[in-house]
Amino acid sequence: MNNHPEYYLDLKRNRLEKALDYYLSGEDSPVFEAMRYAVLGGGKRFRPLLLLASGEHFGATEDLLLPYACAVEFIHNYSLIHDDLPSMDDDDFRRGRPSCHKKFGEALALLAGDGLLTLAFEILAAAPAPASDQGLKTRVAAEVAMAAGPRGMIAGQWLDINFDPDNLDPESYREMASRKTAGLIRVSAVSGARLAGAPEIAIQALEKYGSYLGLAFQLRDDLQDLLQDQASGKAIRPNLARILGRSASLELLETWLGKARRALEETDINSDILSLFIRQLQPGRESQA
Repeated sequence: MNNHPEYYLDLKRNRLEKALDYYLSGEDSPVFEAMRYAVLGGGKRFRPLLLLASGEHFGATEDLLLPYACAVEFIHNYSLIHDDLPSMDDDDFRRGRPSCHKKFGEALALLAGDGLLTLAFEILAAAPAPASDQGLKTRVAAEVAMAAGPRGMIAGQWLDINFDPDNLDPESYREMASRKTAGLIRVSAVSGARLAGAPEIAIQALEKYGSYLGLAFQLRDDLQDLLQDQASGKAIRPNLARILGRSASLELLETWLGKARRALEETDINSDILSLFIRQLQPGRESQA
């Protein structure tokens, strides 16, 4: 597996797409149509693939991990639907297509986001538990909920929409990114390994790896947004790249990616797959959340 990391991720991505489609099939309603539109219309599947890779590295089976991976992806897509709404970032496009509210209207888009979030926890409730430790399922579900909830992603979104563009500092922005973006990436990296019964020293290393990977993910997107806004002449939204400038942002991006890499190396987590996630965030790599 580790000899061909790109092939591995392509294989897992195909299986993940089938599982996502399965959970969204069987219901013919406007809400499910909007949910399918939002989820099945593209995306790199960064978070669920990370969960699968970390879990399988420590010996968990795909059958055990897939429901948890799908739940994480549904939570991520719910957040994108709500993030695009006029009351939030007011984005007309997502992944090269009209955003969910532009396609279906604000009310149905809001309900589609609510539906994905609720479906995620329905899936977690029904997901299989590791035979070796039934309590791991409850712990993973609780950690996912915390990463997505009012102390995590929701708090980060509130910080994001309330930032004053003229009064930003790197530390306050890092807090926002840690909650809004890095938290769900971190819990994805940790959850797979936890379900596999990985030792605590590995869990702690993946906590660091996932946190720095998530910060780098946000900063890399900030850099791309900055360059796109400059090229289009649009108003530049507040982000860390705007505060630091391109050169310093690239340096910080490399620093965070280096810390993610060292978290693996220092604990002898020798996974070409987990290392590939770091390489995917190198400057110049295309992003599509």
